[in-house]
Amino acid sequence: MIPEKLKKGDEIRIIAPSCSAKTVDQKIITLAKEKLESLGFKISFSKNFYEHDLLNTSDPIKRAEDLNEAFADENVKAIIAVRGGFPANELLEILNYDLIKKNPKIFCGYSDITALSNAIYAKTGLVTYSGPNFGSFAMKYGFEYTLDYFIKMLIDDGSFDVLPSEFWSEDRWKKDQANRNFIKNSGPKIFREGKAEGKIVGGNMCTLQLLQGTKYYPDLKDKILFLEEDGCFEDVFKWVLDRNFTSLLQQPNAKSIKAIVFGRMRTQSKTTFEELEYIFAKKFKDFNIPIIYNLDFGHTNPMFTFPIGGRCMIDADDGQLYLKI
Repeated sequence: MIPEKLKKGDEIRIIAPSCSAKTVDQKIITLAKEKLESLGFKISFSKNFYEHDLLNTSDPIKRAEDLNEAFADENVKAIIAVRGGFPANELLEILNYDLIKKNPKIFCGYSDITALSNAIYAKTGLVTYSGPNFGSFAMKYGFEYTLDYFIKMLIDDGSFDVLPSEFWSEDRWKKDQANRNFIKNSGPKIFREGKAEGKIVGGNMCTLQLLQGTKYYPDLKDKILFLEEDGCFEDVFKWVLDRNFTSLLQQPNAKSIKAIVFGRMRTQSKTTFEELEYIFAKKFKDFNIPIIYNLDFGHTNPMFTFPIGGRCMIDADDGQLYLKI
């Protein structure tokens, strides 16, 4: 199921299904609200948006209630997570998937929201979206690329080509909007050439792994995997990534994966392109599939929005990448 596109005047519900909105500076929430309102949308917040406990989250029953209510409300046309965090998978046993299936609408977020996006797709067939969280819309500078692809994916009709951003950043922009550090983008890298077309699943890799062995894990048969890691493992990042790929390839239907698309790594991951390619060579030596990396999604800025359950086409040949969603 593909949800209807957004149009001016539509209501967007902002929820906190992972960490509480209480952990987000009120200035960020105000700026993000103003940005989305300037695009012509009405913004509402879930009932338990600011609920907060010692783990910087709230009762999972209340968080699931907010998500269920957002899907049930016929005035709400899209749902965006305020931020990621850690405990979104607590909601999986509580969500009303029949309700969600009967009321398809846009659901968007990234990082820990990966658990919900893939579970909803696996249980209902509803296409969900890996894209900016609500807080991202508060960014004053360097947000143009993110906004452009958010609009291409969730507002405009038709498919689109994904082109690389000119610059990227990983600075603490929420703390200091005026002094940004932008880095020239070296663009996507091709580890293995090839062509592929199919449905996308994925997002944040360590969060996706939380679904393994459950009924919420998406079927990998003939899928194209969009994956990224946040770099929080720092000194052991490359080893964690290596074993996560092992775990991924031990899942049912993993042998039929059509392509790997890997997002940009943060510098705190302390992993070079050479080391990443070594892992690709080690894990996918028996796979004749395109493998590309250093694309604009993950835990750096900017990012493009992509559909979980939606289709894409990849043509990586002679050092050139063509990606259409």
